[in-house]
Amino acid sequence: MKIISRIFIFLIVLGGVIITIFPILWMISTSFKPVDALFNMPPEWIPKKPTIKPFLNLFKEGSFFITYFVNSFIVCIASTGITVFVASLAGYAFSRFKFRGSRAVMFLILVSQMFPVVMLLISIFSMFLKLRLINTYPALILTYMGFALPFSIWMLKNYFDTLPKEIEEAAYIDGCGRFRVLTRIVYPVTGPAILSVALFVFLVAWNELMFALTLTNTDKMRTIPPGLVITYQGQYQIYWA
Repeated sequence: MKIISRIFIFLIVLGGVIITIFPILWMISTSFKPVDALFNMPPEWIPKKPTIKPFLNLFKEGSFFITYFVNSFIVCIASTGITVFVASLAGYAFSRFKFRGSRAVMFLILVSQMFPVVMLLISIFSMFLKLRLINTYPALILTYMGFALPFSIWMLKNYFDTLPKEIEEAAYIDGCGRFRVLTRIVYPVTGPAILSVALFVFLVAWNELMFALTLTNTDKMRTIPPGLVITYQGQYQIYWA
């Protein structure tokens, strides 16, 4: 009976892995195919005539791919760093300091995640337009921070709750201040949680399309998602390779 259950679990896991990896493998295969081989039937799982022309097109004269990549990197690093810093301080405060209304504030933070972000598109655009921040790094960085902060605060607050307060109290007895306890004791212990939050924020900022497409209007400021959409989606066709 145990063998059957193990085989069943293995098949489920294997099926999930295949479903997850197949689109990635198909994307890699497609990137090496010439345009006329993309829609062959039956499909070519392995390109018969592989080519690197699509990759060379990314770096040809007149291409803004490097600019898109640099913009994405700057926005993602800034969003991640600021969000993790703010979320760690807020999460620690909610975990260690009990003040009137703290539960209500945490509940409101949770509720804010229940609304689709598209509802905020027009208001955010109007706000940045009045502040003259359209087509700038701060517009994207602040937007992604707003998306990621609620979840980041919740995650870090719950992790701080699991840490025994006795560790911090022992440091206070030895003469450490609040800031030193936070930086020398709490942060090193919460490294895995901080890393998880950082990866979450980075991926949110890296993959986001809608707001990046709305808040930027020149190739010099676009990130990779809107840049690829505008560059490789023509009026009558999409350059899949």
